[in-house]
Amino acid sequence: MNELSPAKAGLRTRLEFRGVTKRFASKKGPGITAVTDLNISIGDGEVVSIIGPSGCGKSTLLNMASGLDPASEGDVFVDGVRVEKPNAHVAFMLQKDLLLPWRTIRQNVEFGLEILGRSSRERREIAMDLLAKCRLQGFEDHYPHQLSGGMRQRAALDRTLAVDPSVLLMDEPFSALDAQTKMVLQQDLGRTLAATGKTALFVTHDLVEAITLSHRVLVMSQRPGRIIEEIIVDIDDISNPMARRTHPKVGPLVGRLMELLHIDEADA
Repeated sequence: MNELSPAKAGLRTRLEFRGVTKRFASKKGPGITAVTDLNISIGDGEVVSIIGPSGCGKSTLLNMASGLDPASEGDVFVDGVRVEKPNAHVAFMLQKDLLLPWRTIRQNVEFGLEILGRSSRERREIAMDLLAKCRLQGFEDHYPHQLSGGMRQRAALDRTLAVDPSVLLMDEPFSALDAQTKMVLQQDLGRTLAATGKTALFVTHDLVEAITLSHRVLVMSQRPGRIIEEIIVDIDDISNPMARRTHPKVGPLVGRLMELLHIDEADA
């Protein structure tokens, strides 16, 4: 499906890929085309997950959206402005928390605000409010090594949200966590995204996670990656992923995603 994957009807478009292809050069051969002819549109407040086989270009999409890596062809837009370099409108959350070990948790959350030149009072107010919402109140003066992996990921989410981005990019942020902690963090994320109305593009290999956290799931093919199907997740709002897990529609949706990935592997 190379046509535009549309933003939800009536929503302002926050993130858009128009005819995007990404190639990586090689000194020993013709190079690699990671993704090809992608057209994706994500609306204000939408959470869209991308799944697909390893190496299909999922993380490449996030790198282009963040401005870290330019498209070879086509354009990426955030709020209608062409992405040419990293900017404050986009925030990136990775698999590792990447907290600075010499800074307290509050100081880590404030880091992006410091770069933006916010006052110390404003930085502290924003950080403390976010830490309270993510159940880290009382740990603001601790250092990263004093916290569990799940708590550090919550702090990383707070740091990402502190700069108030238009678009949140997430590259398998819970993949290194145990199953129980992962579900707790999914619940926190769903609640936070619903409360803030943030637009998010979420890369995951976890099919249930993709369904429980998203309004739509985009399925990518083997490299060169392209969108082969769009799944609309017609379940109650994303503020309660735990309740979404038990919804009767989840099983058939997971089955469809498994079928698509299996067909893609058979065609490779």
